[in-house]
Amino acid sequence: MTTIKNTSYRVHVQDTNQAEVDSVNIENGAMLRTDDALYMGHNGENVIVYPQSSKTQGLGWTRYDDNQYTVSNKLTASDGVKITLPNNGANIYRSQDGIDYYNPNTNKIIGDNLNDLYSMTIVFKISAANANQTFVHLNLENIDGTPYERVRQDIYFPKGNDVQHDFHHVFQYYIDSDFISNGAEWEIISEGGDSKIWDIIFFIAKTQNAG
Repeated sequence: MTTIKNTSYRVHVQDTNQAEVDSVNIENGAMLRTDDALYMGHNGENVIVYPQSSKTQGLGWTRYDDNQYTVSNKLTASDGVKITLPNNGANIYRSQDGIDYYNPNTNKIIGDNLNDLYSMTIVFKISAANANQTFVHLNLENIDGTPYERVRQDIYFPKGNDVQHDFHHVFQYYIDSDFISNGAEWEIISEGGDSKIWDIIFFIAKTQNAG
């Protein structure tokens, strides 16, 4: 008896909007369609599968505002303990719909094409109980490939125990194949004492599209 195999499959694609794409529980293989792009759940992210080249992969910017760590609920960076700098993206602003350079669910910085160039501004408030002896390292890290930890900044406290300081710094980076596959994270470590961090904002702009 001849076995007949079905080589044609119909996949249900849900029509939705960008807000739902950003907030939905991600399932591998599940597909969502907006007016701008077709998304598929893959490894914890909704990735754009069509169009391959469009305004969603052009130049633009996004801003992510965290509301978890505030003046009344500060993030503690304990002495000598490396942590990921979080941002839950409670409020997101975009130059246009359909672009994202950060995933608030995974705390991963993401990118579109190999060798794209990005500019990222990080803003937060920070204090230290022992300002004279404490300093903080902030750097970008990925799994393997380009040593992004060289994209870094050291933060010092000029005076005042438990005094609020406003941190604002602009970084530039390009992305390699590992960055595209796995993303990267901002890691922070406080040395010489504990630090407190709150009111975190990420502003990311793609400044060159290599793809």
